[in-house]
This record gives sequence, C-alpha cells and structure tokens, in this order.
Amino acid sequence: MGERELVDGAPGAPLGASRSAVLEVLRAFGPLGVREAAERTGLHPNTVRLHLDGLVGSGLAERAAERHADGGRPGRPRALYRAVRGDEGEGVRSYRLLAQILTSLVAGTMDDPSGAATEAGRVWGRYLADPPAPFQKVGPGEALARLTAFLNGIGFDSRAGDDLVVRLVHCPFREIAEGDREVVCPLHLGLIQGALAEMRAPLAADRLEPFVEPHLCLAHLSRTEAAPDAPDA
Repeated sequence: MGERELVDGAPGAPLGASRSAVLEVLRAFGPLGVREAAERTGLHPNTVRLHLDGLVGSGLAERAAERHADGGRPGRPRALYRAVRGDEGEGVRSYRLLAQILTSLVAGTMDDPSGAATEAGRVWGRYLADPPAPFQKVGPGEALARLTAFLNGIGFDSRAGDDLVVRLVHCPFREIAEGDREVVCPLHLGLIQGALAEMRAPLAADRLEPFVEPHLCLAHLSRTEAAPDAPDA
C-alpha cells in the first residue's frame, strides 16, 4: 500500500448531510456546545457529538473548554466547538493509518478478535442510537427507517426493503474492511445490533454478509417478539 493511501482526504472532501448540517450551524452560530448544536440541527446529542468530533478530526472545527468571566462554575467545564477558516484546517490527516494500526492490534493480540469487535460495536451502537420515547411502541417498518437513518448518519449508504435485508451500498471503512474483515465486519454487525436494542426494535440483526459485490454488503435481520417498554433498571 502506497503512502498516499495511508492519509485521509483533504478537508474539502464531501461531507454527509448530517455532518454538513452540524458544520453549518457552527459557522452560523458557533461556538456551541453539543446540546445547542443538537437543538439547532434536530439531531440526537450523541449523534451530534460524533459529528463534532469528526469535524475536529478533519480540521474543519476546533474544540475548547468554556471559560467564564466570574472564575468559572463548579465542576468540569463543558466543551465548545467552533468552525475554523479554510486556511486553519489545512494539513494531512492519517486516521486511516491509525484505524489500520488499531485494527491490526485487535486482530493480532486478542484471542477472539471478532467477538471483541462485535461487543464493541454493540456498546457503541447503543450509545450512538436515538432511543424512542418512554413506552413508545416501535414497529418493524419504523425500526427499519430508524436503522437506515442511523447507519447513514455514521457514513453508510444504507437501504432497507420489505425482505428485512439492509443493503449497505457504501462502507465508510471499506479500505480497512478489505484487509481485516474479521474485525471491521463484526464491528459493523455489533453496531446494528446495539442500535436495534437501543431503539427497542422488534428486529434482530442475525448476520452480516460482506462484499457480496465490490461495493455492497448485506445485513440480514429477523423479527423478534415485541420489545419491552423500557430497559431494565
């Protein structure tokens, strides 16, 4: 693999719709905290936090601790984010190389790399997904719509049909997955499983079929019994 393939694209590379919306509110109203940015975009705070960190990583935004003229409030200061000018965000990013290093570490040092990756995906899927309102019943159709929106929000191009198969046309980690399927693909399956659990969806993700075509993976779902109204205390 050549050196150019180990660095990320320029900061001007296209952003997804959700991340672009977060960047626009930073440019218009920043600096903002996570909650203010979530209110202005209509996205869940956990999703906004993910996009804000991504914008910081790509050099399009910067993060700083809030300062108060009166000496500060008790406790940890919250983080504020602001968009940066184009000339401030220049420079090479090598997060693909970092991803390859960490993925190879999991694959080469853990007894069960696929199991560890799946569990990590489940935890992060629950953290990043938007839960329904208390006692809200989520049907299979709504669950599929929520799942595809969740996946698209983190960089996939996902499409779901009545056959309970989610078609992942674009994988944002494709270059890494091609070399370390035993880590990246189970991670993706775990993300879907965790997101469905957080949504209290009557669906389960049974398996992920990677690269059925060069740019297509399939997530196979199945119906389950109705989810409980709320998670156990």
